[in-house]
Amino acid sequence: MRSLLFLPVLSIVAACSTPATVEPSLAPRAAEAIDPRVPIPDAAPIGTVDSSLAARLEALVSTARGGVPAFEAQKAETSRLAAGAGAMASEGWIAAQQALSRLVEQHGVTMQVAADIDKLVSDRLVGQHWIRPADREAIAAAAAQVGSINEAQAAAINRLSDQLSR
Repeated sequence: MRSLLFLPVLSIVAACSTPATVEPSLAPRAAEAIDPRVPIPDAAPIGTVDSSLAARLEALVSTARGGVPAFEAQKAETSRLAAGAGAMASEGWIAAQQALSRLVEQHGVTMQVAADIDKLVSDRLVGQHWIRPADREAIAAAAAQVGSINEAQAAAINRLSDQLSR
């Protein structure tokens, strides 16, 4: 009988004891102290441009600029021949078409430089999996310079081609 009285007292004491596992605290954690409204800066530190990349970009832009005088000379010749081309399939028209083909060939210098800049970007992405901000800005500036040369040359080719197609 005595053991029967002891059993309920033992179960009440066991229910009031501390648990064997430690529950996590509900107190604020360190990450919760960070204000989520703090703005994240947009500008990443730029750094310096890789010297070998800068030299390669300068050489490519110089190549594109160096091709401009030859393109302009060929454009003047093509414009002269297109102005006096005559009817389609005439001797003058054929000469103007051939001059236009030489102009397109000269435009290939600029197109090749643009492709080489794109290849530099892809090689860096494949090799390094990213492009540093300074390098990215240098590449973008070189691409913009070559792009403006390319747009002017393409517009001249399109204008002369339209002139010869009439």
